[in-house]
Amino acid sequence: MEIYSPEEVGMSSQRLARISPLMEQFVKDNQLPGILTLVQRKGKVVHVGKYGMMDMEMGKPMQEDALFRIYSMTKPIVSVALMMLYEEGRFSLKDPVAKFIPAFSRTKVYAGSTFLGPRLVDQDPAITLHHLLTHTAGLSYGWFFDSPVEDLYRQLIPNIFQRSQSLAEVVDRIAELPLLFQPGTQWRYSYAADVLGHVVQVIADQPLADFLEERIFKPLGMTDTGFYVPAEKLNRLAQIYTSEKLYDPIALKPNEVGLIGDVTAPTKCPSGGGGLISTLRDYLSFCECLINQCRYEGGRLLSRKTLDWMTADHIPAQLKPIKIGPKTLDHGFGLGFRVTSALGEARALTSVGEYGWSGAAQTYFWIDPAEDFIGLMMTQHMPFEDYPVQERFRNLSYQAIDD
Repeated sequence: MEIYSPEEVGMSSQRLARISPLMEQFVKDNQLPGILTLVQRKGKVVHVGKYGMMDMEMGKPMQEDALFRIYSMTKPIVSVALMMLYEEGRFSLKDPVAKFIPAFSRTKVYAGSTFLGPRLVDQDPAITLHHLLTHTAGLSYGWFFDSPVEDLYRQLIPNIFQRSQSLAEVVDRIAELPLLFQPGTQWRYSYAADVLGHVVQVIADQPLADFLEERIFKPLGMTDTGFYVPAEKLNRLAQIYTSEKLYDPIALKPNEVGLIGDVTAPTKCPSGGGGLISTLRDYLSFCECLINQCRYEGGRLLSRKTLDWMTADHIPAQLKPIKIGPKTLDHGFGLGFRVTSALGEARALTSVGEYGWSGAAQTYFWIDPAEDFIGLMMTQHMPFEDYPVQERFRNLSYQAIDD
């Protein structure tokens, strides 16, 4: 990957050099196994950093073409896929999900508990595609403890997203659980993008993996992105780790990897919410397409107007601040992306209109149209909530802007 002088794009080499010592410290302190970082401005990559190991047990240094489980960084890709079909006039975002997945016509809503058990009522309004895109549908991930519905999710989780199951089967089982709240009345991070992945399959009449390959990955040259790692690429797959006290990473076995399991095996159940494997270079191609208003050499994925709509904040003021469990988030949410709508609400350097997301194994990206700026970080470590690495990398990238 060609690296340009930061000064060519209004950035300071001296200030940008602050990134590497900090990333090296995360590795040296034995907090993270290995890290890749990238900064691009005005279409030119000005920083790529490689730190630590992609496999600590094998003593294998991190390499630039390493393959990573990007988890929820899958969501923006699937959201773009859905909106490509939207631009073909196939549906309205006001359409009920049940129009495409009939099982959701029977989904009830939790309305409190009585001495006889949970009280369930009908959807009012019905779940729409817009609710799914904005995480206001009433679905969940089973991560929290504020509703008996969360317990139902936890009971379901071990029995879904097996790689031998079909996506249709999994989504139908999710539809059997009650919603936590009436659609549109709260924000809750959830399996919504997995449901959307199946909606893409239904509308396109094509497997999700095939649609993404033909309509997004192949046009953008994302040759290393997909829902499993073939045998010829196994030597590039980064080992995934966990830890109990934010230090001393422990390697996870394939059957211990949450949601997606053993990514070296093909899957019939591609997770639109977290199933993709990708590389730094491939995901940069996706980001570059977005920052160029969805244009790529030879075509475009979406119109400028659609992308503007997707990256606007769709969350009403009465639903803010949005939270993931007890953690209050400092941004709004669009159609598949978190979005910055006010500088004063953000607790890290940013611009109004900046958008992006992260993955459960600490992969992270953001796109800042105002500064023509892209940041990317790849690593493989779960959980991620208590690590400051993403915010530190982000701030050190922004503070190097010198024009």
